[in-house]
Amino acid sequence: MVKIIDYKTCERTDGSEFNVLIVQGGLETVTSRETGKTYFTARKANVPCTFNETVCKSLLGTDLEGSIQKVEVTPYEYTVPSTGETITLQHSYQYISKEESIVRNNVVQQQEEVY
Repeated sequence: MVKIIDYKTCERTDGSEFNVLIVQGGLETVTSRETGKTYFTARKANVPCTFNETVCKSLLGTDLEGSIQKVEVTPYEYTVPSTGETITLQHSYQYISKEESIVRNNVVQQQEEVY
């Protein structure tokens, strides 16, 4: 289950605008690699939508079936805001609906046989 916690307006390369809903998953426990201590976090993801600002505002607090999952993507550069360090990432966090999750977990990909 995820919750719509916010929205923001983004600009396309052609100058037109669209809105994205910001969704957040449930509480997760993570162990720090540096200290070994446990801390709490929640994954967030931006989901593009066709809604105007009024509709986006009305959706705040809405719960949706699904989860936020780590997905491999084409490598991209990211600048860490707190340090200014630029790193290369190969993943992003994406909202996966309950239905899509079922398909991903239960459909076997056809593999090409090489003779």
